[in-house]
Amino acid sequence: MNNEQHKFFLYARKSTDVEDKQVRSIEDQIAELRVFAKQENLNVVDIFIEKQSAKIPGRPIFSEMLKRIEDGEADGILAWHADRLARNSVDGGRIIYLLDIGKLASLKFPTLWFENTPQGKFMLNIVFGQSKYYVDSLSENTKRGLRQKVKRGEYPGPAPIGYINDSRTKTVVVDRKKSKIIRGAFELYAEGNSRLEDISDFLAQRGILSRGGKRIHKTRATFILSNPFYTGLFRYSKELHEGKYEPIIAKKIFDKVQEVLKQRGRPHHKTKYEPQDFCGLLKCGTCGMSITGEYRVKKQKNGNVHDYIYYHCTKKNKSIKCPELCIRQEELDKQISSQKQNDWLEPMKEWIKVATTLVKIARDSNLLEKKVAAKEIFGLNLRLASRALRGEPQNQWAALCAAHEMASKKFERLVLVGADGFEPSAYGL
Repeated sequence: MNNEQHKFFLYARKSTDVEDKQVRSIEDQIAELRVFAKQENLNVVDIFIEKQSAKIPGRPIFSEMLKRIEDGEADGILAWHADRLARNSVDGGRIIYLLDIGKLASLKFPTLWFENTPQGKFMLNIVFGQSKYYVDSLSENTKRGLRQKVKRGEYPGPAPIGYINDSRTKTVVVDRKKSKIIRGAFELYAEGNSRLEDISDFLAQRGILSRGGKRIHKTRATFILSNPFYTGLFRYSKELHEGKYEPIIAKKIFDKVQEVLKQRGRPHHKTKYEPQDFCGLLKCGTCGMSITGEYRVKKQKNGNVHDYIYYHCTKKNKSIKCPELCIRQEELDKQISSQKQNDWLEPMKEWIKVATTLVKIARDSNLLEKKVAAKEIFGLNLRLASRALRGEPQNQWAALCAAHEMASKKFERLVLVGADGFEPSAYGL
């Protein structure tokens, strides 16, 4: 089959790899490939243009082209060079496999001769391997170069605010204007009276803004104030290295700033009591979530500072926007301690009175009273199995049963409450 009978896809790719900066642009590739196709009488049915690196698999345009080749829309590829098609073993292997199964009949390159024979596919494999080796070697050489640069004290990345990268000398030099502003920000924060927001305002007023032209976020301000680069040390691979550039912040000022950052990261005020006294006791009446406590500090205009503890819903129920407001601990304590909230005392007293009669009921022969008492204690938990009665006490009776067993084991006596009064009295066995 001659070239006129084959259908070719034209594939052009401009890699983002550093080593490819001098290769022909996509427009130039397409123009020269069209001339080559005309000279060779190639039938080009579609053009694929990609701007993604071939170092790793997963190029969407490349994958689409191979899919259409598998579907029989074309059986040839025209590209500037084999390394335009693949610089990794996976994509290279896909090209070879399509040649093996006959889906690809021809590959054409103006800069490389290829024939679809065992020898030709062997040479193509070598070309793909050379491309991958070049990429791997370049990556390793780049890393080695960066390590050597770091050992010499040369910073291998973009300089932080206050410095600039000198493209002529490949070094980092001081930005005389901005370095004074950065130094002023350090000195201001070291005084201990400024917030991170104040530092952002300080920088913004002097022209140091985010890339979007806005005031820098306090997180960015923290990064600036905690960056040891300004003292002559820089981080690389999680290690500190001494730089061969001019420091703009004295070590004493930097350490003072770190201390202020550390102190401001802690709670500003602590009261005598932790706000956990009523935590775990209450649930929100609206959404059912837990009630938690927190400190709040209020500053008066006259300079007085007051600490308060508030309790509020955790609002963790995502299906409900809980409207419940917070309540002061003093008010919550007052309500818990009020007579109205102590309605549980009367039922407790009644339970104690019933408990005092249990010994008498157990000793008497009134079976109906025994049934009523057993149902009160066990509810529906009584079971009869193997001619033995078993059951677990419910509610408050479970605690009484546990106390009974403990007292029996220790002192061989049954502890029950007395006939009158709030306090329990003991009955001997």
